[in-house]
Amino acid sequence: MEGVQLISRYFPALSDQQLRPFSALGDIYAQWNERVNLISRKDFEHLYERHILHSLGIGKVHAFAPGARIVDVGTGGGFPGIPLAILYPESHFHCIDGIGKKIAAVQGVIEALGLKNATAEKVRSEDHRAKYDFIVSRAVAALPEFIKATKHLVPNTRQVLGKHREPMRSGLLYLKGGELADELRPLRYSIRVTELRDVFSEEFFATKKVVEVGL
Repeated sequence: MEGVQLISRYFPALSDQQLRPFSALGDIYAQWNERVNLISRKDFEHLYERHILHSLGIGKVHAFAPGARIVDVGTGGGFPGIPLAILYPESHFHCIDGIGKKIAAVQGVIEALGLKNATAEKVRSEDHRAKYDFIVSRAVAALPEFIKATKHLVPNTRQVLGKHREPMRSGLLYLKGGELADELRPLRYSIRVTELRDVFSEEFFATKKVVEVGL
């Protein structure tokens, strides 16, 4: 299953206003990838599965409310921020990274898509001082290290996450793969882990997870 058809399989209620930018992502990223190495050429053929759908795994765990402010830390090529901005057009996503050429590419993708609810900025999370409702990211660092560098970006609500799917008020939604026990053990936050293999059937997601942390 290719491209936007793969996205539609798991998000069948997408509107035409959402499907159009999802359809355009392939060509836009192909153009930018020629200029900036956002995605390895070997991996680019799996753009929709391994980057776009993977980013949208967060949307299977948490639905962002209209008006919510989300920061994508270490966005790289714009993941997970840009796919989530398409999925949640009434929430605002700010993509940050310390590498200027990547942020220039992300800004170019945002402009090409005409996204009004996404912005990009070259800044390290440690130096960023704005406040957001949520942090999203994709395996930038080990969780203890990542939380230390980013927890100042969200209010200190210390929400307790139960087994039921009550929505988070604020916190971190982190895409991560592999065995997490050693990373999670030292954390003193409420944590909930969702296995993406229970959400998406593709083999790529066999070890992928969304980690929710009530900061």
